[in-house]
Amino acid sequence: MQLSVIILNYNVRFFLEQCLLSVQNALETIDSEIIVIDNDSSDDSCAMIKQRFPNVKLIQNNENLGFPKGNNIGVAHAQGEYVCILNPDTVVAEDTFVKVLAFAKKQTDLGIVGCKLIDGSGNFLPESKRGVPTPWIAFTKITGLYKLFPKSKRFGKYYAQHLRENETGKVDILVGAFMFMKRDLYLEVGGFDEDCFMYSDDIDLSYRMLRKGKSNHYFYETTVIHYKGESTIKDKAYMKRFQEAMNFFYKKHFHISVLFSFFMKVGIVFFSFVKMFQGKPKIKIPPKSYLLYSSNEKLANKLALVLQKKVSFHDLKTEKMVISSSIRSGDGTEIILDNEFVSFKESIAILESSRNKSFTFKIIPKNANFLIGSNNSNERGEIIKIE
Repeated sequence: MQLSVIILNYNVRFFLEQCLLSVQNALETIDSEIIVIDNDSSDDSCAMIKQRFPNVKLIQNNENLGFPKGNNIGVAHAQGEYVCILNPDTVVAEDTFVKVLAFAKKQTDLGIVGCKLIDGSGNFLPESKRGVPTPWIAFTKITGLYKLFPKSKRFGKYYAQHLRENETGKVDILVGAFMFMKRDLYLEVGGFDEDCFMYSDDIDLSYRMLRKGKSNHYFYETTVIHYKGESTIKDKAYMKRFQEAMNFFYKKHFHISVLFSFFMKVGIVFFSFVKMFQGKPKIKIPPKSYLLYSSNEKLANKLALVLQKKVSFHDLKTEKMVISSSIRSGDGTEIILDNEFVSFKESIAILESSRNKSFTFKIIPKNANFLIGSNNSNERGEIIKIE
């Protein structure tokens, strides 16, 4: 078997459904398997998997074992030559795994491959590629120096700014939302460190690959949506775990002075407070108008009743080029993409090409009864059921 896709889920049932649909489509031509580990979700995630995705291998934990242990359990059950650690709040393109697999096979001393990640509004997520957060690099992040001097080699290492967004190359650290590597190598280095509950586990695994002499790669030629804010509520518990995670990484890999330890503790507290503040719910302004791209006119009428606003309908049977030619300035418009007629790859391309144009986006996954999307990578997304 070529590939095992490992997805750890915790209470994100609707995002998981969309993720699984996209992964299933992307694996059609690959000898592969999908393994979902559920960390004792209280929603109906497991029931949904059993009903809609009976071929998915489901492992149900009776408690929340955290990100590292959950994924280690999944990889222990995997049979693929390669594994891909994938977040449930992601959407992959139909050719994502074909492209990444072909790239991985060409590399020597392969560590981990990551890809280009965007949020639900099409904005590039800079954590797609990062440097090792040494005390100095962490200092440039906490103080914001990397923003003041974005082209500086000295200050731009946190987000690996030596590589452009659309440039493939070697990087130090990749994000746990999408990590592609050989299964034997994952097992050889011991997988994720289970002493860390979450947050610095991907940094730690990436760093251990480097210390083993392997090369990690940022691969820009496929883009994946990462809604990002779904698996974690940024409350006091988040802040505490974030602090513990960063302390875990520094104590494990660096010998630092007492003075710097104090500085880092203050910096981590400040940084985690910022993260918690970013995650607080904001007043959501409803869209001024809706555009549905589909070939199902009845769906437009149904959505108008659900959304209580007129929904403009663009029939893709007769207006195939309208998506690429009509999007100019959003002005509060929400675009709804019917996955029955718009592929995930096309949806991702539309988000990317329309970022910073004041649009918001929702996707209706194929054979699903809900719209799903996120307008802000720091907040929980939105699910609207279509009854």
